[in-house]
Amino acid sequence: MSEPNQGLSIGQVAELTGLSVHALRFYEREGILLTSVRRGAGGRRVYGAGDVEWLHLCVSLRASGMPLPAIRQYADLVRRGAGNEEHLLTLLRQQQDRVTAQIAQLTGTLGLITHKISSYTRELAQGATGPITCTPPPRT
Repeated sequence: MSEPNQGLSIGQVAELTGLSVHALRFYEREGILLTSVRRGAGGRRVYGAGDVEWLHLCVSLRASGMPLPAIRQYADLVRRGAGNEEHLLTLLRQQQDRVTAQIAQLTGTLGLITHKISSYTRELAQGATGPITCTPPPRT
């Protein structure tokens, strides 16, 4: 790995964040990064620990389903500094609401799948040989 004062190469950052080199370049072009990426010898990108930390946050936000335009807006607000906390909170609360709704939907889907697994397991244990029944899950 590079010396701390030399920073990290794009390949090292890709490895640390799970993003591809292509995705890192895309994030840079799209204004997702907080600061401009430094260039080292030969014009190669050089990242710092703060860049990696920020990218981990971006990866988490994307994994939660936050669209890139919202992440770009979030990055822009963070870059602007103090005085934007209300806007930052609004963006994050909207995403929190979306994630909460997704969790509720997935919980319902998981309940249905669990019910079907129980039904098929019970039918197999009873030696069912006829058509598979499609009983609805109990309502809760």
